Amino acid sequence: MEIRIGIANTGRELNFETNEPAEKVKSSVSTALDDGATHVSFTDVKGNSYMVPTASLAFVEFGTEESRRVGFVA
Repeated sequence: MEIRIGIANTGRELNFETNEPAEKVKSSVSTALDDGATHVSFTDVKGNSYMVPTASLAFVEFGTEESRRVGFVA
């Protein structure tokens, strides 16, 4: 699943793919925001970790969990 995170006062976005299900990622973001946590962390498919301050979150976009198709379309 592809995740796109907008960070306030920044012209760039954080884009990465993760193997975690969408509901688990949504749950971790909402829990961090509800509990007043200072940051939320993510791990991508390559094993890289990202920590984003919750105060700087502008938006979090969750892509589809469908895998990409390879080959020709008839």
